Order: sequence, then structure tokens, then C-alpha cells
Amino acid sequence: MASEMGIFETIYNCRAMRKLDSREVPQEDLEKLIGAANQAPSGSNNQNGRWIIVRNQEVKTKLAELNKAGVESYLAPMIKSPGSLSHQPEDKRRRMLEAVIWQKEHMHEIPALIIACIDFGTIPTPQMFAGGNGSIWPGIQNLLLAARALELGAAPTTLALTDRDKVAEVLNLPETVAAYCLIPVGYPLGNFGPVTRKPLSEILRYDTW
Repeated sequence: MASEMGIFETIYNCRAMRKLDSREVPQEDLEKLIGAANQAPSGSNNQNGRWIIVRNQEVKTKLAELNKAGVESYLAPMIKSPGSLSHQPEDKRRRMLEAVIWQKEHMHEIPALIIACIDFGTIPTPQMFAGGNGSIWPGIQNLLLAARALELGAAPTTLALTDRDKVAEVLNLPETVAAYCLIPVGYPLGNFGPVTRKPLSEILRYDTW
């Protein structure tokens, strides 16, 4: 049962799922995701993370257009030559890019787009905005793990939020609120499975470098 997944099983099988079905996700499950996100730590325990669940078609379409512009700009150099990494061969990297492109074309059909925000209580400076990452991203990770436990697909993206002024206009954000991440959520069209990560021998050091 999804609800009985252990924490390590969830973490090790929390694959980014970009191809999502258009069928509606129950509001109760979406609110469970936000509840999980809200349990994460935040700087000075300010608990200033704010979450917008977008289901309105007009708003989703506008966000999808912003995402399309961001994705096309980001992927342009990689479309014909995706390259490879030591832990991600070219064919696997190409499949990832294909999933990003699929999502670009279908984002407006995805049932829920969740926007992770911070309310600073004042107009944030660039330094405040940068510092806010440490407070909002733990909540985003909690949300992703909760989605996996509920057998919902999700994958965070910042490409839709590149033009902050337009994002603020679409979401009617107050001047004190900044958007950090967009997380499409829905039932996956693909299969869950283990994530592939570099081995500890490559990333771990004790005491000093």
C-alpha cells in the first residue's frame, strides 16, 4: 500500500515524473501534500512558506505559456546534442529531455500546478530572495516525498518562474510574496522506480576533503 511506504523506500524511489494524466486529483490529497510541506523546517522557524494550488484552467494556461518560454530558452542548446554525464548516458539524458518537452506541451492539461512561495512581510531585496531558498526547498522536498507516498507524480521546475513580474501578475501575488518553484502534480503516465544517483564513494568525505 502507498500509505505504508517506509521513509527510505520513499526517498530511494522518488523519481521525477513529468508525464502526468489529466484526471483530477482529489482536493484532500492535494491538501495532504501542502500539510507535509508545512512540516519542513524554515529559517529562524519563521514558517513563511506559502503554497498556491492552481486548478483554474485560465491560470494554468498562462503559467504553461511562461513555462514554455523558459523551457525553450533553456533547452535550445541541448535539443540536437543532449550530451552525457558520468552518471547519465546520452540515451537516458535524451529521454529526460523528451519528458521535459512533453510537459512543456501538456502543462496546461495537468490537473494541479503547485506554486511554492515565501511571504517576507516586506518587499524582498535580492539578498532576501536568495536567502529564502533555505526555507522553502525543504518544504518542496517534503511535498515530493508525500506525492510519491500517495502514488502521485511530481517534478519541481523553476523555468516557468523566470519572469518574476509576469508570474506575480498571473498569480496576483502581493509585493511581499515571491514564487520559487512550480510543481506539476498528477497521476503518472509512466512507472515509478528507483532513482539513479552517484555512489557514496564519489560524494562522501570524512572530517576534511
